[in-house]
Amino acid sequence: MRVFTVFASTLLVVGAIAMPAVAQDVEGSKDHPMLSRMPGYVIGEYDAQDFSVFDFATDPPTHVEGRYWRIEYAVPDGGKKAGPVQIARNYTDLLVTRGGKKVVDEVGAGGGMAVAWMPAGGKKIWVQIDINNNGEMYTLTVVEEAAMEQKVEFTAMELAKALNDTGSVALYGILFDTGKATIKPESAKALAPVGDMLKNQASLKLEIQGHTDNVGAAAANLKLSQDRAAAVKAYLVQTFAIGADRLSAVGLGDTKPVGDNKNEDGRAKNRRVELVKK
Repeated sequence: MRVFTVFASTLLVVGAIAMPAVAQDVEGSKDHPMLSRMPGYVIGEYDAQDFSVFDFATDPPTHVEGRYWRIEYAVPDGGKKAGPVQIARNYTDLLVTRGGKKVVDEVGAGGGMAVAWMPAGGKKIWVQIDINNNGEMYTLTVVEEAAMEQKVEFTAMELAKALNDTGSVALYGILFDTGKATIKPESAKALAPVGDMLKNQASLKLEIQGHTDNVGAAAANLKLSQDRAAAVKAYLVQTFAIGADRLSAVGLGDTKPVGDNKNEDGRAKNRRVELVKK
């Protein structure tokens, strides 16, 4: 636990130097949707991102990926501050009452740090509270566990180059209804470059492989992966008029993971469609 004491002390020194003099919330800032502020505090710094990573100060550190917030609160000049222990417990007790757990509590009269999490939708919301200057300033770092949404896709040229260089390409932008082989409409942007590549290279033949994570029975995963690979083949044949004889579909279920099935990020990597050059 010594590491937390040292960390908290360091924060106190930094906070004493960097204490912002603010009278109102900075423009564009707001509280986290599930966590209000302590009365009398305003937001001095704010950052929210759809996807980022943070190592929470547990022992060892807990690496969490997902929706990210960093909200720094401060007492305006002449305002009344809360005590560091009061601040920390307001947040950690709230998370515990919602089924969560307090993991770290290294807070004293001068300040310190606490970490807790609570369940939400089958995942966790992690919160770290760093308190400085005897409670005059505190920072919430919040990460809601989530896999990154793939927004950038291969172009037809990039796909062709990757297949020539490595012989296979994993696609994560092809999305299906949960537990089904129904391709979602938003998958069109990931499938369009595949169709374009096949039309541009009339001699190219591909094996379409379906892969799943290890959630559920292995036999069911194998069938699901086969059905999804077949659905991709059918989409390419029907949408781009590609000859069916140029494409084969195979399901490999959860037999070839590329990520750790013990966490959501790894499972997301394992749920994929791969193109293999024949």
